[in-house]
Amino acid sequence: MIPARFSVRPIRALAACATALLATASVAGVGTADAQSSAPPEVPPPTADPFYTYDGPLDRHAPGAVLGTRTMPYGFHQLATPITSTQVLYRTTDQFDRPTTTVATILRPLVPGPPKILSYHMAYDALGSECDPSYTLTGNGAYSQAGTFEQGVITGYLASGFTVVVPDYEGPDLEWTIGRQSAYAALDGVRAAESVLELPASTPVGLAGYSGGSVPTQWGAEVAPTYAPELNVVGAAAGGLPVNLAHNLPYVSGSTSWAGVIPALIVSYERTYDLDTGAFLSEHGRQIVDTVSSQCINAFASRYPGLTDGEMVRAPYTSLLDVPSVVESINDNIMGTAGTPRVPMLLAAGDVDGTGDSVMVTADVEGLAHEYCERGVAVTYARYARMSHSEAFLPFQAQTAQFFTDRFAGAAPTSNCAVVGPGNDLAPTPVP
Repeated sequence: MIPARFSVRPIRALAACATALLATASVAGVGTADAQSSAPPEVPPPTADPFYTYDGPLDRHAPGAVLGTRTMPYGFHQLATPITSTQVLYRTTDQFDRPTTTVATILRPLVPGPPKILSYHMAYDALGSECDPSYTLTGNGAYSQAGTFEQGVITGYLASGFTVVVPDYEGPDLEWTIGRQSAYAALDGVRAAESVLELPASTPVGLAGYSGGSVPTQWGAEVAPTYAPELNVVGAAAGGLPVNLAHNLPYVSGSTSWAGVIPALIVSYERTYDLDTGAFLSEHGRQIVDTVSSQCINAFASRYPGLTDGEMVRAPYTSLLDVPSVVESINDNIMGTAGTPRVPMLLAAGDVDGTGDSVMVTADVEGLAHEYCERGVAVTYARYARMSHSEAFLPFQAQTAQFFTDRFAGAAPTSNCAVVGPGNDLAPTPVP
């Protein structure tokens, strides 16, 4: 269901711009020929960096208020660049409407032009602070092929005249896949960036993210009309979305490449919802949860091939979906339940096996698109046939680039709602 006007030209342009940037870095004396000069400066991880801590009262600050700024390097893994970023510590809101803080990285455009902002949400899917974009975008942290690809996309947008804002949307406690909280962090990151750069609220803004990055993107579009109505959001592009984790869980249970997300999700939900995991985890499950509790997704996703969610729990439970507190938490994060977007949406997913892309359920994404269409949202739904989660990343980025070319040019919204099927029922799972 890729629209006929879909083109790969924009993503090729972005990739070419990213390559040109690296060449510029080399000319500037920070190329790979000189190992000492090419290495990015070492910075401490967020847990050891006082910049991430704010000790003052937060109630007196509005969401998006700037609490601190600093200039930091912008580097690829083990490669410095001549570019610098501005990091901003700002006030935001957690899942339960309490004030909290997080950090965003602000990258200024490499070419002059009218101001336009892209809030780009990296799929860092993290349980440890060394995975935070504000840390990895300095060139530090563990290597991630997916992160490097995303940085290439980010750099391409910079070379296309965008200001790119990259929030640590999981917050200081690394709470992965938590919907409203991730959205608030993204929208407040835009507010903070506009304050730092002295840009008006009328500045056009796009929201973009794939996989874990689809969470702040999709939820951000839903809550923006009520949480940040002053922002001029012009469109949102989300790919590979975890629409309803009650459907993802049985899909990845026992899988070869993605079973490791099961214990990682338990860690995140334990942090967010204060789950009493001692009441339902098996001894084996607890050991795995403890192991992954500070890791990045590249360390845990495929580390436990064949692991089932039934192995994670003890009697009388046979599945995590038998546990009332787990089901209640999952139901609190079903996409489409926080509001209705007022901007055009691009929603996309791969379909490698007739069910999903190996981790995301394709009919769930179609069901969300259908629900939005029923509410009058201009939705473009794309299904990438015979493509896995990782394979669908590139066509999604290409379609996103074209989508934002149209949105920022003020083109009339388009949709393919007429051919979007009903997809899956996204109703909450009955609580056991």
